[in-house]
Amino acid sequence: MATTAIVGSKLGMTQVWDDDRNVVPVTVLQVEPVRVVSIRTPERDGYSALQVTFGTKKASKLPKPVAGQFAAADVEPGPRLVELRIDDVSDYSVGQTLGVDVLTEGGRIDVTAVSKGKGFAGVMKRHGFAGQRASHGAHRVHRAPGAIGACATPSRVFRGQRMAGRTGGEKVTTLNLEVVRTDTERNLLLIKGAVPGPKGGLVLVRDAAKATAGKGA
Repeated sequence: MATTAIVGSKLGMTQVWDDDRNVVPVTVLQVEPVRVVSIRTPERDGYSALQVTFGTKKASKLPKPVAGQFAAADVEPGPRLVELRIDDVSDYSVGQTLGVDVLTEGGRIDVTAVSKGKGFAGVMKRHGFAGQRASHGAHRVHRAPGAIGACATPSRVFRGQRMAGRTGGEKVTTLNLEVVRTDTERNLLLIKGAVPGPKGGLVLVRDAAKATAGKGA
């Protein structure tokens, strides 16, 4: 489990130059300071985590149970609550503010977000099928999946058969990305590589669970 974590929103991609004048493609995250609303402990809840919020929203516009959580913690209400699973919560307190400075430049992180929804898709787009041949005898079946099972035995389609269907819109975690830059003045986090999800999507960032050997490991 992670030792540090933060939540932000995806702004998009750009590029920066390193000290050797090499172009580095980066994804920019807007990491607003988050406020700790509640602390989950193994003794009471069975796991350790921080429940945080960011931004502001009127309590009157929130469901009463959620507004009650903010009132009980005496924390300014935010538009949503996010739980950050971390190993040790003993150094945190309710009402504490966390920012982008919890991460260090050059460190390795894991990011989790909901991928872009692509609607209903065929097997070629969804699973990478090659498609059928476009030669003599193939009539309007070039993108069809082909056979999906045997005949009399077993007389059924096996569970998990790759077929057409809804794709995207799933929780995705990308491992071992590198923190290129942290901008504490503008609350920006620059990550080398691609981050799942659309622009404006919520992204959970935590230190890498399986950091590879090398820079920042």
